[in-house]
Amino acid sequence: MSSRAATRVFQGVEEQIATGQLKDGEKLDETSLAERFQVSRTPVREALLQLVGSGLATQVPKRGCFVKAPSLREMIEMFEVMSELEGMCARLAARRISDRQLIELEQSNRECGDAIKANDSDLYYRKNVEFHECIYSACGNGFLAEETRSLRRRLQSFRRLQLRVRGRMLQSLDEHSEIIEAIRSGDADQADRVSRQHVMIQGERFNDLLAHMEQDP
Repeated sequence: MSSRAATRVFQGVEEQIATGQLKDGEKLDETSLAERFQVSRTPVREALLQLVGSGLATQVPKRGCFVKAPSLREMIEMFEVMSELEGMCARLAARRISDRQLIELEQSNRECGDAIKANDSDLYYRKNVEFHECIYSACGNGFLAEETRSLRRRLQSFRRLQLRVRGRMLQSLDEHSEIIEAIRSGDADQADRVSRQHVMIQGERFNDLLAHMEQDP
């Protein structure tokens, strides 16, 4: 129960940081968060540790936990690096993927399609993570895979939110199909190119989402 509650608090605070409702440097008070999410302080502490681990908060001894929101420039820079890492993973996967891994990749994309039919962007995000995990595993380079996962965790709130932009899930699914085709055919250059474009579009779409949210009353 505590773990589920901690995840709910983590995702709630994560989204508020991503959308600017919680500002950089703002204190994350355990008591206030426990009241806001109607949980005990134990899952709040777990959530704060997750936020620190994901780079969205910092723990200051004897002072508490504070929001560490990336600036727009930092976000753009992270998306640029993320696109290169994803491209490298796809490039290697095109050369090294096994038949079993290819089947798993295709199945993950079908499940992404099922999430679209359910109009569930959060489910799509989870299935999208599984899709990319298949590529990380297939690249055959553990160090590269872990570095890519690490940056993905830092960007996960922003990548999740951009899927709420109208039409983005369908576009993302089409891009997945292009990535799969390039990997299936062993075209490393094409796999690299379409994977990099896939992630950079996410950065642009996230900016669209922020603009849309700022227009809401």
